[in-house]
This record gives sequence, C-alpha cells and structure tokens, in this order.
Amino acid sequence: MQVYNTLTRKKEEFKPLVPGKISMYVCGPTVYNYIHIGNARSAIAFDTIRRYFEYRGYEVKYVSNFTDVDDKMINQARQEKITVAQLAKRYIEAYTEDTRALNVEPASLHPRATEEIDSIIDFIQDLIAKGFAYEVDGDVYYRTKKFADYGKLSDQNIAQLEEGASEHVKDEEQQRKEDPIDFALWKAQKQADEIAWDSPWGKGRPGWHIECSVMSTKYLGNTIDIHAGGQDLEFPHHENEIAQSEAKTGQKFVNYWLHNGFVTVGKDQEKMSKSLHNFVTVHDIIQKIDPQILRFFMASVQYRRQINYSEENLSQAANIIDKFKNTLLNVAFRLEDQTESQADSELAAAIEMTEKKFVEAMDDDFNVQNALAAIYDLLPLVNANANAEKSDKSALKQFDHAFKAWIEVFGLDASQLVKQEASDDDAQIDELVKERDLARKNKDWARSDEIRDQLKEMGIIIQDTPQGTRWTRE
Repeated sequence: MQVYNTLTRKKEEFKPLVPGKISMYVCGPTVYNYIHIGNARSAIAFDTIRRYFEYRGYEVKYVSNFTDVDDKMINQARQEKITVAQLAKRYIEAYTEDTRALNVEPASLHPRATEEIDSIIDFIQDLIAKGFAYEVDGDVYYRTKKFADYGKLSDQNIAQLEEGASEHVKDEEQQRKEDPIDFALWKAQKQADEIAWDSPWGKGRPGWHIECSVMSTKYLGNTIDIHAGGQDLEFPHHENEIAQSEAKTGQKFVNYWLHNGFVTVGKDQEKMSKSLHNFVTVHDIIQKIDPQILRFFMASVQYRRQINYSEENLSQAANIIDKFKNTLLNVAFRLEDQTESQADSELAAAIEMTEKKFVEAMDDDFNVQNALAAIYDLLPLVNANANAEKSDKSALKQFDHAFKAWIEVFGLDASQLVKQEASDDDAQIDELVKERDLARKNKDWARSDEIRDQLKEMGIIIQDTPQGTRWTRE
C-alpha cells in the first residue's frame, strides 16, 4: 500500500508501527457552530480511509478531538449570554447527529480539550523544563527557533516567517514574546468572565496547538502511524504540533501525514469557509437531500483532490446511487426466484478481476475514482446476468457479498439503500400488479397501461422481467 506523506511530499510504502494495527489521529472541529460542508469533507475523507484499512483487515484505533475552548467559543458564548460549556455541549451533540447521518463511524475516542487540562499543564511544564518554552505575565510561549526542524512539514522558511511576523511587532502580544514567531501554549485570563483554570502561571487556558499534541501522545503514543486533517491545518497547527511533541518526547511524532483537499463553491471555485460567509452547513443540507448522497459525493473524490460543491455534482452522485440500488434489487430479486441456475465463467472471473482492481486502486493512496470505475464497469454484466433466462446464482451471491463490502468503504449502507418501508397500501399495490399481469396475459393492453399509469400516480415504478413483475417506490 502506498500513501502520500505530506512531510516527504511523495508516496511511500505504508508500514504500520505494529503489524495489523494502525494508530490514527484526525483533528476534529472547534465546536462553536454547526459544521459546514468543508468541515464534513475531512470527517468523510478520513472515515473512508479508516473503513478501507478495516476492509483490508487492520485494527484501527482512531482518535479525533473536540476543541471545546478557544477565542471563537468564548466570543460566541459571550454573545449568546451562555457558558462555553453550554455552547460546546450544543454543538458536540449537533456534530454527532450530523456525522451519524453521514454514516461516519464514531472515533475510538473523542477527547475534549477541557477534560485534558492537567495533562496539558504537565506537557507545558515539561517543555519549560527542557528550555523549549517560557512564561511572560501568565502567558506561556514556545521557543520556535530552538526547534531545529521547524517548518519541515509545510516547507516554510523560518527567516521568511520571522520577517512576516515582524510586521506585527507593535502588537502587545508580539512585544511580550522573545521572538515574533513564537506561539502560545497557555493564555492568561484577560477578562473576569473568561473561562479559565488554575495553573502554575496563574488562571488561564490552553492554546489551540497544544491540545492535539497532548491528546495524540496520551492516547496513541509518542509516535503514531497517521496524523490527518485539512490542508489548512498543515501550517501552523500541524507544524506546531510536531515542534511541541518532538521537543517533549525526543521521538518522531508521526510517520505519515495526510491532508485532505478543500471544498470549493461557485464558478470561481472559491474555498468554502465560515470567514468567507460562503458555506453550507451539513445540518441544513441533510434536511433537503438524502444524507447518503452528500456522503457519497464527498467520498467519491480522492481525499487530496479539491471538491467543487454544486447541485449538478450532487445530482450525479444521486444518479450513481440509484444505479447501485437498482443493481442490488435486481440481484436480490433474481436470487429469490425459483429458476434454474447456470454457471457463467465470464461473470465469476469479472467479479474477481474487479476485486483485484478495487484493491489496487485503493492501495494507491486511496484512489477512489479508479476503484469506483472498476465497480461501474462490472454492473452491466451483473445486471445482464440477473435478467437472463438462466442466471449464475452462485456468482450473483459472490457479487452481492463483494459489492456490499466495496460500497461500505464509501460509507453506503446497502440495507438502507434498498430499504422499503411497509405501507398501508402495499396490499392494494400487490393486487393491482396481479391484475396488470393478468391483463397482459390476456393481451388487454389498454387495461395494463391504465393500471401502470394508476401505479405511477401512486409513486410506484413497475419493472417487467423474465422472472416476473417487480415494483418499487420512487
């Protein structure tokens, strides 16, 4: 398996620290609002990767945090006249609800910054003792230049960083720092109504970057297999995580860094973000469309590539899901009938070849487009066999099992795709279908067409197959 490592800027053979097991940390949301489509892209991309690892037989320990205290949360809570904890509770519950709708597997662990204060303070004290951090008036900063490899992940030039930071040297905080590019590990309480905890440096709260270093090393170990997040976290967040973690432990922090591409909107393909006010929340969109459509739309693009959000692209995803659903229904219908089975070596070989192509594509840095292309190419052959006078039921069973496992990697639940809720008019529909079959047998085409139209008005789709008449709801 090959994965693209942001740190080395090339594909590398994936070798987990422990054979058969994977430690994976994914930066979670800051919970001050509903997540937008761009936030969901990261959750879906790395859930898809996690699912593929599990498909390949790996045991994945997947940790994703909640940032439940920071400047945005303090400002939002103050504006709403509620506590930061109340704000966090609301939006953690919303995040859980929205990601569940998108069939994102819960993390093995969802640590929260506010529940790790003691560990964060211990971590910072260790950095101070090692000379990598210093305290000024209750704030604690990281000595960026003391870490020799600073900038290695994002390929940043430290001299350029310093030049850029020096433009803000008059800022009160910058004047307190030893160097303009030093960053905060602990922030002193500035106003009495700000959420704060006691510390050796006075009342305050953790900086943003430190929490992920603490949670990752605490729950996954000093060195982990994979650390992931959006491209916008590459610098400064992930860069700072490396500096903090490796300074404290003296060990390599992460073996493989994975970053997902942005979601863009509009003809100009502008990045979707809250700051640009061009975002669509998951909470809103899943009230209007089937969440499986949004999930598949996001999962069907290779994680490092940019995604352009549009109604047209959502519609294309919906059409593909319909093809998947129809194929599942065709196969299920044929497997239930009593007709004789006839071996089809071409179909059996095609299924095995599709499995091979699927794995080859996904093993190449999770190339979902090629993996899906292999599946698409198989569907006409499967449907043709399912509709033939004599089908290969053994091969169709093989396909049914493999296909459900393939699409599960993309977060599609086959049972939900074909689920048809029982309705009070089911018996009436069955009677109308029987009456139509009789009319067709008697060549009463006018009555047959009349019943078809009646069923269509009821939202029922009729399919005539060699094995009988099938009906589904629109």
